[in-house]
Amino acid sequence: MTTYTEGPRSGTARAALTRRSVVAGAVGNLIEWYEFGVYAYFATVIAADFFTPRGGGAAEALVRTYASFALAFFFRPVGAFLLGRFGDRFGRRPALVVAVLATTSATAAIGLLPTYATVGAAAPWLLTALRIVQGLSAGGEFGGAVALMTECAPAGKRGTYGAWQSLTVALGLLVGAAAATLVTALLTAEQITAWGWRLPFLAALPMGAVALWLRLRLAESPAFLRARQEPVAEGAGGAGGAGGAGGAGGAGGAGGAGGAGGPEGVGGGGGAEVAPEGWRAQVAEGGSDGRRAGRGVVVVSTVVLGCGRLMAWSAAGYTFLVVLPTYLQQTVGRSPRQALLATVVANLGFAAAILPAGRLSDRMGRRPVMVTGAVLAALAALPLLHVVQDRRSPVWLMGGAVALAGVLVGLLAGPGPAMLAEMFPTRARHTGLGVAYALANAVFSGCAGLLITELVQRTGDPDIPAYYVVVTCALGAVALATLRGDDHRRALRE
Repeated sequence: MTTYTEGPRSGTARAALTRRSVVAGAVGNLIEWYEFGVYAYFATVIAADFFTPRGGGAAEALVRTYASFALAFFFRPVGAFLLGRFGDRFGRRPALVVAVLATTSATAAIGLLPTYATVGAAAPWLLTALRIVQGLSAGGEFGGAVALMTECAPAGKRGTYGAWQSLTVALGLLVGAAAATLVTALLTAEQITAWGWRLPFLAALPMGAVALWLRLRLAESPAFLRARQEPVAEGAGGAGGAGGAGGAGGAGGAGGAGGAGGPEGVGGGGGAEVAPEGWRAQVAEGGSDGRRAGRGVVVVSTVVLGCGRLMAWSAAGYTFLVVLPTYLQQTVGRSPRQALLATVVANLGFAAAILPAGRLSDRMGRRPVMVTGAVLAALAALPLLHVVQDRRSPVWLMGGAVALAGVLVGLLAGPGPAMLAEMFPTRARHTGLGVAYALANAVFSGCAGLLITELVQRTGDPDIPAYYVVVTCALGAVALATLRGDDHRRALRE
């Protein structure tokens, strides 16, 4: 019979495990987003050094830089699947150790790369290869860390503990902005172009050493250990839980393929809502092969649904927090320091909202908090962008606009990790939530800079970033509305 767990409930040892899981899980994510922030902040310099052959234009080079940026994102789902399978089979801890080693090594190596002027056409290919390594490692990072945090979270606090993973996104971007600001303040433009941009990438080495030390000392998730020791239940679901009292799992509380009914409709996250009824009947007749196929179909359908639920977070987050500095310089004509300052303020608003949003979702549920964030982001995108574009806007108004944009993204990012963890069982959690997150980021984040830059260049319309946020957040709100209202009170499925 399928069992359920809420993670550590009491005791000094369990409390210590919970704290270590948060710190060790979050620190790797901080390094990952620190690098992505630094890459975005120095996008114009990297474009000139790596993607501008003789006769090439600055706009063309910037598009190629963002293409390399996007390519790394499209390798994240591959890394999420490979490291996710590794983590679901051998444990969260070893997968997280591999992820932080790869991320740190690739980031530091970027700081040592020769430029186009030195090695010619090999330079952009070398940079792209390292971005691919980062994409593979980053893909496995999120799933393992979120699985560890939520599996170790005390009862009723998955939203709060999962929110720490999102907070490290803001912290990583803020640390990256601080490093970029420090470099631009201390060095001349010529020094930055020649070698100064490399310093923030090399700074990943000591950060990675600390992260590795923390993860090597980490104990394994108790939920993973229990799931590994217990046999897979006959008819255990892939993405759904057991059904209502006295019957087979139905929509909303559906069991995965062939899931047996149970009291009170206990189940996993809303992913089972998309499981086809026909598969349950086929699995019931098809023996173990049918059950495995049915579980696989349910997990895949849950991954697709998870991508839809992450659409608003991914698109709005990258548009407001990562693409913003380059957009302000290239399209609005702001100075690099003004663009960096605006980005810092936006990330401060983002960081300030994440933990409160996670806590609020533990009380009210994931659905109302995240739907509110998506709807407000869609409504506010165009007015906020107009404030930023207007050079007559007072500093306090521009700062308030970008801070509000960050807060709206925080409403999505706070409950997001717990929402994903609640959609998958322990045996597929690392893989499932990692692939869903990576796919959403590949499509809606990784392409954001490339798409926005290209469309602004072709159409001359400076409002393109707002249109992108409006469309993706409106669609994301529809997907988020399919969440069940009581997922935050249900136990994680094993």
